[in-house]
Amino acid sequence: MDLPNDLSRQYVWPGEDFTRIPDWVYTDQWVYEREVQRIFHGRTWNYVGLEAEIPNAGDFIRSNVGPTPVVVSRAEDGSIAVFENRCTHRAAEFCRELTGNVKAFVCPYHQWTYDLRGNLQAVPFRRGVQGQGGMGADFKLSEHNPRQLAVTTHRGVIFASYAHDMESLADYLGPDILREFEATFDGRTLVILGHYRHSLPGNWKLYHENLKDPYHATLLHTFLVTFGLLVAGNKSLMLADPSGRHGVMCSAKSDASKIAAEDKAEMRAFKEGMRLADPRMMDFVPEFDSPWSVTMATIWPNLIVQREMNTLGIRQLIPTGPNEFIMKWTMFGFEGDTEDMTRHRLRQGNLMGPAGFLGLEDNEAIKFVQDGMLRVPGGEHLVKLDPGTPFGTSETLISESAIRAMYRHWREAMAL
Repeated sequence: MDLPNDLSRQYVWPGEDFTRIPDWVYTDQWVYEREVQRIFHGRTWNYVGLEAEIPNAGDFIRSNVGPTPVVVSRAEDGSIAVFENRCTHRAAEFCRELTGNVKAFVCPYHQWTYDLRGNLQAVPFRRGVQGQGGMGADFKLSEHNPRQLAVTTHRGVIFASYAHDMESLADYLGPDILREFEATFDGRTLVILGHYRHSLPGNWKLYHENLKDPYHATLLHTFLVTFGLLVAGNKSLMLADPSGRHGVMCSAKSDASKIAAEDKAEMRAFKEGMRLADPRMMDFVPEFDSPWSVTMATIWPNLIVQREMNTLGIRQLIPTGPNEFIMKWTMFGFEGDTEDMTRHRLRQGNLMGPAGFLGLEDNEAIKFVQDGMLRVPGGEHLVKLDPGTPFGTSETLISESAIRAMYRHWREAMAL
């Protein structure tokens, strides 16, 4: 999928310092199709599910790697398989339920049958009827399996890749990102608390940017700044791995009553005197080996790990085109949680999701950005904050260095 010669001038990055991003990165169909090929189907580990969702042999969930539908299945021997949800006969999605337990997968169109690892097991009338029709004598079931992906798991989280010679997940994440990942997934057995999903009218990369952009968090989110969850002046860190593809936004909760007056003046979202009807929403029970009360990890290309005080969640990004993506949320706790802790996690869960106290504002902002790019063709926009940190990790919230690092990696991955 090389760049067509007649389009080469269309895909020119403005300058070499990454402080301006061209709008075609987010709106162009050819760029999106190249992302599917080179990123989601390339050398990446893609999140596909949690082991707690498929605890028993025969359990399965539907998932995605980029826009591509896949099945995540627990085989008879306890191993996990991930394979394309596409019949090799006529391309029908043979797994139709979101989750369940089966002995085999049977395509509803012509009943071709696949086992729990995605291997083709049976074809109706393979030998024809009364010597007529059917498949040729050289037809081999084993040559007609759906594409099967490489699989790795770590502390109950399942990843898959089209590249079968991927580095280990630990090497893929790097030591700093792995440390924050393991602070959340600390070895306790996960328990699923619920799911929700919704679509967003924006480019999938904007959600990565949103969580590599601590600048907006101090300005947009009334709840965050009013109640001290993420405030300029907090002990904070915007961590990026050396490649720039992964990141973790980290903050330690502060006492909102001690926010400096000059900081309040800059933060227009701050609402003096706002109170919670249920103050338990802000209770933080220390349970993690971490100095942070809030971490939002962006793991390239499709995973967000949310730890907002005691509410825990996975966000899976599923692009459907350059201008829209689906977000699937999975909220979880741990085996051994008391009933009070489970209720506490669910209560704090109201911070997030498509109608959450925080999530609602991000979703609308992403739409505003995408609208602005679609309606003014040929544009570009600035990511210049914190010039002293050209790329990567920054200890100030007033920085866009992690976004610049992400696009340095994106350009390398896309070979643009």
